[in-house]
Amino acid sequence: MKRLLEVLGFLAAVQGVAGLVTRFTGWDWGLVQRIGFLDGYEIYASVALLVLGGALFAVAEGQKPG
Repeated sequence: MKRLLEVLGFLAAVQGVAGLVTRFTGWDWGLVQRIGFLDGYEIYASVALLVLGGALFAVAEGQKPG
């Protein structure tokens, strides 16, 4: 379970960073800008993904190994 939480946290954090990089540099990568109902809210969604990634890492640290 710990490994799954770490992987999900990593993926959420990467997508959050990708959304912010896309918004501020114009590079076209990541999933946030491809989701239609998030138009105009890409920054908020990216920050939320970063927070979610941090929370998943924190929960993973609290889990017993194995």
